[in-house]
Amino acid sequence: MSRISDKFVELGKKRQSALVAYVMAGFPSDKATRAAVSGLIRGGADIIELGFPFSDPLADGPVIQNASNIALQKGASIERFFEMVRKIRKNTDIPLVLMTYSNILYHMGYLEFISKAVDAGIDGFILPDMPVEEAAEYKRAARGKAETIFLTSPNTSKARIKDIAGASGGFLYLVAVYGTTGTTTGIKEYTIQAIKDAKKQTRLPVGVGFGVSTPADVRRYVRAGADAVIVGSAFMRIIEKTPHESIESHIASFTKSLKKETLPDRRR
Repeated sequence: MSRISDKFVELGKKRQSALVAYVMAGFPSDKATRAAVSGLIRGGADIIELGFPFSDPLADGPVIQNASNIALQKGASIERFFEMVRKIRKNTDIPLVLMTYSNILYHMGYLEFISKAVDAGIDGFILPDMPVEEAAEYKRAARGKAETIFLTSPNTSKARIKDIAGASGGFLYLVAVYGTTGTTTGIKEYTIQAIKDAKKQTRLPVGVGFGVSTPADVRRYVRAGADAVIVGSAFMRIIEKTPHESIESHIASFTKSLKKETLPDRRR
């Protein structure tokens, strides 16, 4: 069992869904990221997703693209990222997931990168540009070390959902909307149906992300049966607009408002 799996077991006993919170590492500074992570923990986030910046983040919307560009301009590097993770891990056992792009791992070598990331404290990986059909080397490198979390979407066939879920660990990531992260198009009925369909194809927890930005969004997805709700751009907007000394408290307050909607009474 990994920290991620353990967390879902723990939440299942409490009849809670997981709040998965994303922040971009190094935006606008390493210190700000650590403050944001502290706020997420204080606010009750269940899993933290740390983004590592990439020059061509195809799955990310403008808010996260901007954060990625700024982090790169300020000298983001793999070694600095691993050091940040080590500092975070000294103070918490919260599951940590790294979201980045395949080329970052490929450049160093899947096995070396994953080994270093896990040694620093990472529990799982999300690579939005990694197709299951091309993931054999990546999966071998991660086996027994970390969870590989793959993405599915509302128009993914039932057979393909099974294939993607079979390659996944921790949870299955359902992209809620067509497009990039941060899209604010409202909650679609096709997404609600996709949650129900995905849950019929796998025993893994199903997490919903992309376009989730308010407590009302979280509540709707929890009521639809989502085992986890993933929020990213909304946190990045807070970090972008908040003076450093207030980041932790602002993030904590917003996190609490989201986490409240994952509790048992919100399922009714």
